[in-house]
Amino acid sequence: MTHAAPDATPSKPLRGWRVLVPRGGPWGDSVAATLRAQGAVPVIAPLINFAPSTDQAALEEALADLAAGAFDWVTLTSATTVDVLYAYRAQIPASTRVAAVGETTAAALLSMGFKVDLVPEEDNSAAGMAAQFLELERHPQRVLTLRSEIAKPVLTRELSAAGHHVRSVVAYRTVGVPVTSRIAEDVRSGRINAILVTSGSVAEQVREQFPDIPEGTIVAAIGPRTAKDARRGGLGVSVVARDQSVEGLIAAVAQFPLPHATDEFAV
Repeated sequence: MTHAAPDATPSKPLRGWRVLVPRGGPWGDSVAATLRAQGAVPVIAPLINFAPSTDQAALEEALADLAAGAFDWVTLTSATTVDVLYAYRAQIPASTRVAAVGETTAAALLSMGFKVDLVPEEDNSAAGMAAQFLELERHPQRVLTLRSEIAKPVLTRELSAAGHHVRSVVAYRTVGVPVTSRIAEDVRSGRINAILVTSGSVAEQVREQFPDIPEGTIVAAIGPRTAKDARRGGLGVSVVARDQSVEGLIAAVAQFPLPHATDEFAV
């Protein structure tokens, strides 16, 4: 999708915009607040959720060991993993450091009261996290890696090969969440002006649930990897955030003029 050059940015650059926020919970509420501060109307429509791991015993045991201080580090490679921690009322001791794969995951951690000690500076991926972790930690560490069922164990493989003691645990399975017919129609009609895409799983659901996205709708990806996953799945991406964070994603949307639909302000 190709759009016009940026307009001058007013004090509330997203005034009049309706922006689809694809995740709920504390993270979604935080994004919605940021959008409102910039004049937009956020539409929270969770497109993905997590289903229990097929090995609940392993997850519960790992979280109990985490709370007891058995690990030097815990790594999280998606914001959904943070939802799992929250749902299980997980406790991370002060002695355990926390690594988040990117700014979205870090923001989710902070919004739920957890700390963040490491975020890759450039490559927001498991490989990028592994590279930065290995630069930081030269001596063997006890590491808990929490991941989705479909994620490749890249981080576990890289850290284990370097001599770290890694326990890899599947924290969740990703499942799609159908949106309401009203939201589906608002996207189809163009009443939703922008859709935030924060992961490959979200991109897949956007493509499946909104097959007829208008040309003028801004589809904003939080980073190059998410954009690549989206395009591979057949979803057109209008813009990729330069700064891989919620603020960067919203700023990427704000550079465009508002693409009004004919029923933009219909009740």
